Amino acid sequence: MSRIPDPEVHVRAQQPPGGVERPRLRAGAAAFTSLAALAATGLVAGPAVGASSASPCALPRTAAHHSLGLDTWNGAYTRPNQTLDAVMIFLSFPDSAPLTEPAELAADHFPATSEFFDRASYGRFTLRPHARSAWTPMPHASEAYDIRRDWDAGKRAAYLRDAIAAADKDVDFSRYDVVYLVADPDAPGVDSDATKVVNLDRPLEADGTEIKRVVTVFERHPPDRNVLAHETGHVFDLPDLYRRPVDGKGDWDTHVGDWDVMGSQFGLAPDLFGWHKWKLGWLSSAQVACVQGTGSHLVSLEPTDTPPAAGGTLGTRLAVVRTGPDSVLAIEARSRAGNDADTCAEGVLVYRVRNDAASGEGPVEVVDAHPDTQACVERSVYPPLADAPLEEGETMTVPGSGVRIEVTDRTEAGVWTVKITPPGPA
Repeated sequence: MSRIPDPEVHVRAQQPPGGVERPRLRAGAAAFTSLAALAATGLVAGPAVGASSASPCALPRTAAHHSLGLDTWNGAYTRPNQTLDAVMIFLSFPDSAPLTEPAELAADHFPATSEFFDRASYGRFTLRPHARSAWTPMPHASEAYDIRRDWDAGKRAAYLRDAIAAADKDVDFSRYDVVYLVADPDAPGVDSDATKVVNLDRPLEADGTEIKRVVTVFERHPPDRNVLAHETGHVFDLPDLYRRPVDGKGDWDTHVGDWDVMGSQFGLAPDLFGWHKWKLGWLSSAQVACVQGTGSHLVSLEPTDTPPAAGGTLGTRLAVVRTGPDSVLAIEARSRAGNDADTCAEGVLVYRVRNDAASGEGPVEVVDAHPDTQACVERSVYPPLADAPLEEGETMTVPGSGVRIEVTDRTEAGVWTVKITPPGPA
């Protein structure tokens, strides 16, 4: 990795457990024709039902930073279920003449970032960029702001105040929902590791509007892959999913590996988890199966990374099992489509979600169905989790939960049939 993630504190470091219960079986589709038919009609014991915001499967939002509870929306953040306008302002410094044009830097991030969110949201969210065409001069040299990863709060505040004030004469901030401040990447005091979202306890004011958070961009040219999608996710109240080692050493990607851009912008399968899509409003209760009660529940899952068929509607994209007052198991299918076109493995991905874990403290942990193997060693950010999904014909009992998950079929259309069996009465 060419840069480490945003600074966050994390306290847990164990490898996610899991494992299939028998050798991999490549069952033919014909062997499961009757079972797939039952899944389509729901004629099985204990059928799954759609979850709503009041459902037992919808964890309540807590005071944790970027809590993954989703029974209510945190009004301090703009929800990306509509068209939002973003301004991109390019900052130059008196100690350095820019070597690139603003249009070149804008092209580093757009339209790629807008396209990422369009695919992830099934077209339900549009991020509309408005890139300034000229440099905005800052009043002080780049080195005067002492830009760095763990930035002095006073100097960071001075940078933000100066940037907003310098741009205010040309920018009507009341027109925009998202603000990107892009520093000249060749200025001597610019540190690419300082890219992050700054949440302001005391909002800045300009053009009669309050600016509560700003994306400060210090990327090189060209930048890290998907970095702006990651940072923009924070603007929409999504947490960091990576683990930050206490000593700064070791692997950062043990929690979710490649499987969500909020874990790593370099991931092979960076599409957002289905749980995130539910939180953001891109999936509704009609696309979420809340598995409750005893007995086996058969669910047909469309991959979360595929668009609906032309003229069609989304089917079930996420299954959820409540495992405690603050936790669930989420189950979704992932394929080589959309944002996941470069994925290492297709299959049914299982992960734990906790609503009381703050950003960077393990709110999501992928359950590894194949803990004794790894894959895509040359490409994956964390090869042990690159082959985490269950394949057709595999079964796993999730450690610590007693929930049994069996992948019985995958249709020619790419729909996965999954049998989910919660633990019976003690």
